[in-house]
Amino acid sequence: MLKINNLHARIGDTHILKGLTLELGAGEVHAIMGPNGSGKSTLASIIAGRDEYEVTEGSITFDGVNLLELDATERAVAGIFLAFQYPVEIPGVSNINFLRTAINSIREQREETPLSGKDFLAKVKACAQLVELDGKLRDRSVNEGFSGGEKKRNEIFQMAMLEPKLAVLDETDSGLDIDALRIVSHGVNTMRDSNRSFLVITHYQRLLDHIVPDYVHVLAGGRIVHSGGKELALELEEKGYDWILDAQSEQA
Repeated sequence: MLKINNLHARIGDTHILKGLTLELGAGEVHAIMGPNGSGKSTLASIIAGRDEYEVTEGSITFDGVNLLELDATERAVAGIFLAFQYPVEIPGVSNINFLRTAINSIREQREETPLSGKDFLAKVKACAQLVELDGKLRDRSVNEGFSGGEKKRNEIFQMAMLEPKLAVLDETDSGLDIDALRIVSHGVNTMRDSNRSFLVITHYQRLLDHIVPDYVHVLAGGRIVHSGGKELALELEEKGYDWILDAQSEQA
């Protein structure tokens, strides 16, 4: 589904990604872990199409299409969703109006008929129940006055409503207490299927206890330097990253 080859990227004069290569198949869950400043959030932002980052070399294809030729809106229409590390507040725009506009805009681009009011509200009810988002939060302005955990639950609510093919979760577990982590993880796990892939960026094994990945990758120095199965996250929790970084230094 997603193929990244030798990706180099910078913001201003700061080079962040330095030859990153990664492939995700349909229905797979991949976790990205790594030290602070290694490029994890940069990777998420570039996949989603945030234009402050400049790709200087390499390629990204999504379902065989050159992703770098699409703007952020076109990538959303294609089925890419980014759950932000720090979700923004949009005062004056209700969650419901925001989502109805987003869903029907995507459907229009895909030459599909808009959702009727009845079908939309039924979908809102089902998706809100999925992440235990009560009516007061659901009907307020997007993220305005929400706690950190409520913002993350709202991100997963939006994801459930939009039904992306590829969901990129950028440190969705940061700031979550145990109950919120369980709720958010349940929402993600409910959406897992053979046609939807997830790229989960995290610092901590605790999220991967709930959202069990198929593959775990270590990103350091702007590149994927080590990959393994779900057990790699446990090893990283126990040993940290030094054993991998030291091996990379010796090879260099």
